Amino acid sequence: MTWRLHWLEASGDLGPWRSTIADEVEIARKVVAGVLPVSPLDILVQRLPGAVIPETGTTGQAMRPGLFSLTIDPDNPNFAHSLQNGDLRQTVAHEAHHCMRMAGPGYGWTLGEALVSEGLAGQFVSRLFSSPPTPWECAVTDEVLAAHLPDNATLVGDGHDHRAWFFGFGGRYPRWLGYTLGYRIVGDWLEAGADTGGETWVNIPAQEVIKAARGRTLSNL
Repeated sequence: MTWRLHWLEASGDLGPWRSTIADEVEIARKVVAGVLPVSPLDILVQRLPGAVIPETGTTGQAMRPGLFSLTIDPDNPNFAHSLQNGDLRQTVAHEAHHCMRMAGPGYGWTLGEALVSEGLAGQFVSRLFSSPPTPWECAVTDEVLAAHLPDNATLVGDGHDHRAWFFGFGGRYPRWLGYTLGYRIVGDWLEAGADTGGETWVNIPAQEVIKAARGRTLSNL
C-alpha cells in the first residue's frame, strides 16, 4: 500500500476498528487513483475524544504533502454511522486532496486560496463518490452567505482569521461559513465548464477559480 497507516494508541485502543478503517482507506485510495496519480502518504490514525466533528465522530487534518491525520472518537454517538455511510472514505479522500495540493501550488495563505483549496477538496470528493455536500459544505442559506461575502481586500489579503471563517470561532461568522462558500465558489468554476482532466483538480490556481465565481457567488466583487 502506498498509503501507510500509523496507529497512535496512547490516547486509546484502536483495535476494534483497525480492519474497518484500513478497508475504508484502501477504498479511498483506489477511487482517487482512478482519477489522479497517487503519491505515497503517511496517515496517522488516533483516538481523541472531543477532538472530532460532533456530527460525525471523525475528522481529518492535512499536515504536509506526505502526511495527514485521521481522528476518531468511538464514544461519539454518530461514529458508528460514519463507519457505514461513507464518511470515513470521504474524509480520507478530502485530506489526500489537500496533501496533493500542498505538494503543488500549496494550500494557500490568503482567504481566497483557503476557500478554493477547501472547495476543491469538497467538490472532488462529491465527484468521486457521487455524494451530496457534507453538512459543513451547505451549512448556511444563500441569504446568510450573501450577507457575509468577503470584499476583495479580505479575499486576497494576508492574515485572515481561519478559525473564524471556517469554524465560527469568535462569533463573527456562522459556523462552517468558509466551507460552504468555498464549495460554492468551486461549484461556480465547474459550472463554467472547467476542464477537470489530468491533475487540474489539484493544480488549478486559486485565482482562476475565483475569477469564475465573480459573476456568480462572488457577484459583489
